[in-house]
Amino acid sequence: MPSIIEGYNYDIFISYRQKDNKHDGWVTEFVNNLKGELESTFKEEISVYFDINPHDGLLETHDVDASLQEKLKCLVFIPVISRTYCDPKSFAWKHEFKSFVEQASQDQFGLKVKLPNGNVASRVLPIRIYDLNKADIKLCEEVLGGVLRSVDFIYKSAGVNRPLRADEDHPQDNTNKTYYRDQINKVANSINEIISGLKNERMEFEGETKEIVSTIEKPPLQDKSIIVLPFENMSSDSEQEYFSDGLTEEIITALSNIRDLLVISRNSAMTFKGTKKKTIEIASEVNVRYVLEGSVRKSGNNLRITAQLINALTDAHIWADKYSGTLDDVFDIQEKVSQSIVEALKIKLVPEEKQKILARPIDNFLVYDLHIKDQNALLASTDEGFKRALQYINQGLEIIGENEILYADMGQVYMHYIEMGVDRGEHNFKKAEECIEKVFSLNPNSANGYYLRGHLKLWRGHVKESIKDLKQALLIDPNHFSSNLILCSIYTTEGKQDSARQITQRLLKIDPLNPWSYLMSGAVEMFDGQFNQSLGFFQKGYELEPLPFLKFWIAMELAYNNKLEEACQLLNSVSIEAPGTVWGQMALFSLHAIQGEKSKALEMVNEDFRIAMKADPWIAILTAESYALMGLKEESIEWVEKGVHCTMPFLNYPFLSKSDPLLENIRGEERFKKLMERVKYEWENFEV
Repeated sequence: MPSIIEGYNYDIFISYRQKDNKHDGWVTEFVNNLKGELESTFKEEISVYFDINPHDGLLETHDVDASLQEKLKCLVFIPVISRTYCDPKSFAWKHEFKSFVEQASQDQFGLKVKLPNGNVASRVLPIRIYDLNKADIKLCEEVLGGVLRSVDFIYKSAGVNRPLRADEDHPQDNTNKTYYRDQINKVANSINEIISGLKNERMEFEGETKEIVSTIEKPPLQDKSIIVLPFENMSSDSEQEYFSDGLTEEIITALSNIRDLLVISRNSAMTFKGTKKKTIEIASEVNVRYVLEGSVRKSGNNLRITAQLINALTDAHIWADKYSGTLDDVFDIQEKVSQSIVEALKIKLVPEEKQKILARPIDNFLVYDLHIKDQNALLASTDEGFKRALQYINQGLEIIGENEILYADMGQVYMHYIEMGVDRGEHNFKKAEECIEKVFSLNPNSANGYYLRGHLKLWRGHVKESIKDLKQALLIDPNHFSSNLILCSIYTTEGKQDSARQITQRLLKIDPLNPWSYLMSGAVEMFDGQFNQSLGFFQKGYELEPLPFLKFWIAMELAYNNKLEEACQLLNSVSIEAPGTVWGQMALFSLHAIQGEKSKALEMVNEDFRIAMKADPWIAILTAESYALMGLKEESIEWVEKGVHCTMPFLNYPFLSKSDPLLENIRGEERFKKLMERVKYEWENFEV
């Protein structure tokens, strides 16, 4: 039976390893149950290709025949992901999974489809039947080109990790709290959404609540806007990667000093390293008019660098040049490229901008690479990641000696220890202060120094002084990402959403592929009561980088939208992925509260828990929400008070008094009303 869409041979292709079916027939049972669910989901007959014939020529013990490509011409590809499936040498992986991704990426629809609810999904719908290790997850994500999002059929209990069965003897012991019948239904509904998206249909279900839709809109295209793509390494010498990446970083840094030019940040630009996307696609993705691309070839001490500037609106080459020289000339070449771009775009520089373009904060490409690595390590937000970052920084200092940028990076690590709740000991505050002194001793007018000092003052409880330093950092460097981020978090916490939103709009312009841009954008909308809008930002951030704290905020947004079952699944996942962090603890505490497991939640509350949760105003309010859900009103109000009395006080009166749905049952309490009178006064009198 052909596909319901003309030109395709099947609606669904089931891919699996024979090892996962031959003993208990799990895959066969799954397919039969799915077919039954599809009959009650679709009006049309849905064709499913499932190979159970060992002589069909499609199994891993047989050669590939020509019919496979035709059978892979389907709408939805379902790989049954197991530990044995994640084998790049296997037939299913190589000739089915990878082949479908390559084939679908080039057909009329592409690999990703816009769903009726406005979100985007892959036509690959993984079914996971075992928990995977990180290496296997990475293998899957390399093929998919993004985060592995699966419907899980996994039974977990103490010492048990196996496929979920249709008839479980003890379903209540499954710590994943999933049920076979529900998961089958989720698969059928997901297929329905994907096929409806391919057919460009809207799905409306009577009686359902409004779907959560991501409505992230691009800002208007700025005429003077550019992305500097990672320069391509044209040599087999892996060392030249340092030079190509370092040259890219240098040009981005130089151009970012020009106020009339919007320059996409290094974080977003480097996501296109090695990409095969066309120039016009890249420009559209980051919303710029111009694209600079180039290459670096190194032979011994000699360099040959090419660069070309393209108008993405017309695909016309505005300027191109080639440069030859030695390693000693590389910074001169970078300056020539930057100056050529300025001239081609007819930008008039003021003397201060000219001076900044000529500045060389790090003049060693190997050290630049270590700087890039330490910034990436910070994203993990774990003790292991922070230790890795410090190793890279110390390696850089050994090579280059005292350096403003590296000491600023080191200060940022210690501030992350504090901010992420990994280690808030006084020793980290003192180490951060030492780094700030080093930075200012090397550059009294350092944007990095003002940022770090402002951030540290914030944690010391000096909010107004913090704002002053952060604003000074942004006067020196309006594109300073961290200063924008922290200042935005202050405005959000104090309930000044309009001021915060101005900053997030700039963050999304200069760094549109950085997950932190979307974390802060989501937070601004969330604390403004715009829960549908904020969920879209958090989801986009997680797509860019699957970080546990982003998953946590997605879970809380689902809770705010009364999607409690989905919220619990994500909270459980975060508690497993990040057990030693504030986010992992908060996820588990919230999970117990939502599920009505009061005794389990209260068992977690010891002195360490209280210290960790009351240090951050957002976490304190989350804790108050959990107590409110458990019906412990006095304790809930006490935690709201803790949030209000934090070093960065939570004064967002509209959120506390009205918007937060999880605090609804304490709003009638006299103690809460009196507290809100004080919060309202301070909120109204807080000057931005």
